[in-house]
Amino acid sequence: MQILEGITQDYDWGSPTAIPDLLGRPPTGEPVAELWLGAHPSAPSRLHPDGTPLDRHVAQDPVSTLGAETAAAFGRLPFLLKILAASAPLSLQAHPSAALAAEGFAREEAAGIPIDAPTRSFRDTSHKPELICALTEFDALCGFRPPEDTIAVFDSIGTPGLGRIADRLRADGSPAGIGRVLEGVLALDDAAASALVGPMVEACGDGGDDDTAVERALVVDLARRHPGDAGVVIALMLNRVTLQPNDALFLGAGNLHMYLGGVGIEVMANSDNVLRGGLTSKPVDVASLIQVVDPSPITPEIQRPALVDGVATYASPVPEFSLQRIELDGRAALDGGPAIVFCLEGRAEGPDLVLARGVAAWIPATDGPVAVHGTATLYRAGLGRPVPPGERP
Repeated sequence: MQILEGITQDYDWGSPTAIPDLLGRPPTGEPVAELWLGAHPSAPSRLHPDGTPLDRHVAQDPVSTLGAETAAAFGRLPFLLKILAASAPLSLQAHPSAALAAEGFAREEAAGIPIDAPTRSFRDTSHKPELICALTEFDALCGFRPPEDTIAVFDSIGTPGLGRIADRLRADGSPAGIGRVLEGVLALDDAAASALVGPMVEACGDGGDDDTAVERALVVDLARRHPGDAGVVIALMLNRVTLQPNDALFLGAGNLHMYLGGVGIEVMANSDNVLRGGLTSKPVDVASLIQVVDPSPITPEIQRPALVDGVATYASPVPEFSLQRIELDGRAALDGGPAIVFCLEGRAEGPDLVLARGVAAWIPATDGPVAVHGTATLYRAGLGRPVPPGERP
């Protein structure tokens, strides 16, 4: 087990204080959105004491660092752990399936788009399922709500533009019908989008039905941040979820979502494939987003796992990752690697190192159960369900 230094990402929606406070660093006043702990080639963490990037360390001996089965199935560390701190909403986005990621990557490679270009949508060939676990109260939009719920919200706001969209959903509330509404709204030009959103903002700013107060406030806030963006309409079609600390939410391929605010710990497949449809200062790719989105209505499943012998295990249906919260009070044995452990609070002593608040460690496959002692809250990201021989997701 070795200390692992993460890499911060300074996106404009980040909190100026949450991650610096966690890491014991003075805030600079600039946003710090994410702390990456993993081996993604665009921002690999570094091992102490020599500063070796984790992706290079793994590539030098994948069998001993990952284990023979994981090395054969993935060829690299298959998961990425992040601390995410949002003081403003993220973009309206979705992630591709493995098949669509490979297709999109090949298409952009053939087009000669540089891998680091801002307009690049597919930066690797992996899907990007993810699990977000709240460290503070955490608000999100997640997947399409039933069409009758969307219709009720649109009717309550009562603008002609929303009325026409509601009529389209009444005529066809199937997933295909929802998909056509999504595509039609996001394809509007600037003038048409402004003509649709402007009256919404006026109607929502005047107050109204208490049953839609949350939606009305969301419209005003998003339109203030992104004037005339038609994504405001789509945001009202998604389920609103509020996670309390220790709650978690799994998001699979095609789930249209938007994190609104809060601090969480996130584990995902080791990918940076994000398809954005709006409500962002970053480039959008509506055509690719439409291709990957699943418009089927869902009921988000909030996970609240109980502690069993001091360990809460979050459900993950994919082989790339799993997440555990470990409430250490005395002595325990952490499962072997490959794994990354992050200390949220307290102090845990392990072989030749100390995990204090904001400190992470890498556990290679060659390390079996790792004995630790102390009082601490730890998060351990590791592999998910076993990968059958010869299968690569």
